[in-house]
Amino acid sequence: MDNRSSPLSKQHWLRRGAFLLAIAVVAWFAWRNYIEAVPAAPKVAPAVSATLVRVAREDVPNFLIGVGTVQALATVTVRTRVDGQLDRVDYVEGQDVKVGQMLAQLDTRSLRAQLEQVQAQKAKEEAQLANARLDLGRYQQLIKEDATSQQTLDTQRALVAQLQAAVQTDEAQIHYAQVKLGYATITAPLAGRVGARLVDPGNIVHASDANGLVVINQIDPISVVFTLPGDTVQAINGARQGAHKLPVLAYAREGDTLLARGELVLVNNQIDVASGTVLLKARFANPKHMLWPGQYVNVRLQLGEHKQALTVPAPVVQRSQAGIYAYVIHGDGKAEMRPIEVLQIQDDKAVVAKGLQAGETVVLEGQYKIKPGGSVVAGPGAAAAATGARR
Repeated sequence: MDNRSSPLSKQHWLRRGAFLLAIAVVAWFAWRNYIEAVPAAPKVAPAVSATLVRVAREDVPNFLIGVGTVQALATVTVRTRVDGQLDRVDYVEGQDVKVGQMLAQLDTRSLRAQLEQVQAQKAKEEAQLANARLDLGRYQQLIKEDATSQQTLDTQRALVAQLQAAVQTDEAQIHYAQVKLGYATITAPLAGRVGARLVDPGNIVHASDANGLVVINQIDPISVVFTLPGDTVQAINGARQGAHKLPVLAYAREGDTLLARGELVLVNNQIDVASGTVLLKARFANPKHMLWPGQYVNVRLQLGEHKQALTVPAPVVQRSQAGIYAYVIHGDGKAEMRPIEVLQIQDDKAVVAKGLQAGETVVLEGQYKIKPGGSVVAGPGAAAAATGARR
């Protein structure tokens, strides 16, 4: 009986094994489909470290910036007014001189001789005039006694008038000779600094000489001539009406060294149609000679102030093809690429007209690593940057 039941038992176990295998295959496929249907957890990008600052509100000077050339306030080429030999020079090249200080002396011998000649002529004609007046007095007495004719009296009166005119002419000649003699002493017509000596003593000089003897430049005070775009004229004129004299700052061409503070004295009466610019002039006190004629300087004309303006450090402002923007960091650390409008950028500070609010956090450094919507954390330099922004 055991032998007859053995094949049946084997078939039973084979059927059970096949059934279990089928169940396992179905379970495996079901599990795989379930795993594929479950979405994978998204990968979270790490937060980017950047230097952050806050948008400040403060008063900011409103400047117009240009490039100028330093010019002497006044320039005089000293020339002789009379011909003669240059006897001596009484100045040192490159020396400051005062008004009326003697600069040079011409040979005066011929000029003194001319003066003495006209003085002698006057003395001669004064003597003749005195004698003619005595004769006129006699004729006036004789005419009362009918001892002379009226014609003789009139002729004597005419002679007296003629000699009086001659004496007046001599006085004018004396004055002219004295003036010419005074021209032999050449003095400084203004205070300033003399340049190189153009004529040495011993040379014959003429009033018609083109080069003159020396050039004097007035350098304290001194002026700076600069140009600005023609469309700024209205703003400048408006500021001048309200603020009387507009401050002007002169800076070194290289770097940010302030050389002098002055005031605007001229806005030219027309705009140059070729360049579209307007010429302006400022005057500066220059006791230390920080400004020198011919020097190029950076000029800032202050029109007023932007009162309680929104400001950020200049590197906050970024540019793209779409325009100007800044990265704003929200409270949750997410970055927003926000369009902004900027009024001016100067002294590494930008004045923002639109797009930001006071107290908002913006990115100062590290913008190239940030993407809109990404997480940003303050880097090590954030505290120092914030302190610098408040200053």
